[in-house]
Amino acid sequence: MSSETRSRSPIDPEIVRQLADILRETDLSEIEVERGDLRLRIARQLQAAPVVQAVAAPAPAAATPGYAVETPGPVGGAGDLSAHPGVVNSPMVGTAYLKPNPESDNFVKIGETVKKGDTILLIEAMKTFNPIIAEKSGKISEILVEEGQPVEFGEPLFILI
Repeated sequence: MSSETRSRSPIDPEIVRQLADILRETDLSEIEVERGDLRLRIARQLQAAPVVQAVAAPAPAAATPGYAVETPGPVGGAGDLSAHPGVVNSPMVGTAYLKPNPESDNFVKIGETVKKGDTILLIEAMKTFNPIIAEKSGKISEILVEEGQPVEFGEPLFILI
């Protein structure tokens, strides 16, 4: 870039480089700076490491002659809980926490009744703990995540009936 073009540009490339260096040094994902009517936002995309979970296959049911053995499946069929009317999905990507701190009890247990607005769990995203609340009053039918489990946007967290 010529010095003439640089002097006409409202953005100093050196400032952009300095902000990018700050992102790398601090492990931040974005930084925003305002000077007068100039607003500059520098962001980087973070690649999350893939999470592999080992799941044990269910033991086959022993069939008794003359009787059909039916294994109950998940609500909604084929493991899809999105059709369940009481499912509450994750509004963000992060890490699920079932209790406010390691020494405390879980916010709720299966079978407990909650009121609209009660905190069910927390999702930590970018070092911020976000409360996930009951959108209606009801009873906790299922908690679908474990303490410290990574969750994706839209992933079912719990079922409220």
